[in-house]
Amino acid sequence: MKWFAFLLLLIASTTARADDLVAGLSQDQIEITSNYTGTDMVVFGAIENTANSAGAARDVVVVVRGPSADMSVRRMARVAGLWINRDEMTLSGMPAYYFVASSRPLKDIASSDTLERYEIGLDHIQPESVSTNTPPKARPFLEAAIREREKEKLYAEVPQGVEFLSYSLFRVRVPMPAAVPRGQYTAEVYLFRDGTVISAQSTPLFVNQSGLERRLHNFAQSSPVSYGLSTVLIAAVMGWLSSLAFRMRL
Repeated sequence: MKWFAFLLLLIASTTARADDLVAGLSQDQIEITSNYTGTDMVVFGAIENTANSAGAARDVVVVVRGPSADMSVRRMARVAGLWINRDEMTLSGMPAYYFVASSRPLKDIASSDTLERYEIGLDHIQPESVSTNTPPKARPFLEAAIREREKEKLYAEVPQGVEFLSYSLFRVRVPMPAAVPRGQYTAEVYLFRDGTVISAQSTPLFVNQSGLERRLHNFAQSSPVSYGLSTVLIAAVMGWLSSLAFRMRL
């Protein structure tokens, strides 16, 4: 539903050019190596034809999300003095990474209905499906999943995170932590005027493994049995070599 709304917005923005939004990324591909400890990506852009919107309340919101993931959330309960997993919910189609920055707090930019339509903000993230026939029951599990991702620094909401370099130029620093998932992302930039989205742009971003890590990942995905046997064999050989070195030292 969110992507359908975004598509309609892109079509509409080609016909209404009061303010043209132009945005880009400092890098459209991030390579993950064994010594990767995290980096910052910059989303930058400009608002053209600003003279036509003099006096209007303009706001920029940047959302970086992806890739899609299924999350299992368990709720613990105390039974006979023991804490056990009692309830479980699977949230399908959740963004594995989600970052949103705005020029003002989101509640001051647009209505809750508008933010929900485009899934802008942590309060408006929605899974594609849940493992229950009663959607309201999934809300506590969804909130728990979001809190956990926030602790892992994979979800973040930064009010006033959009830095205007001039009246029309802006940039946003997007943290990509060491635990960032591999896959395809989208960087979405929204231009609001008086609470209404008047322009938007979406740019793909790829996070990939490189070097030895990529070859091992591809090997594990293409031949899981051979990969498992190889790891067991390597562990056995390394253990034997370690014991041999220990005996020689004695």
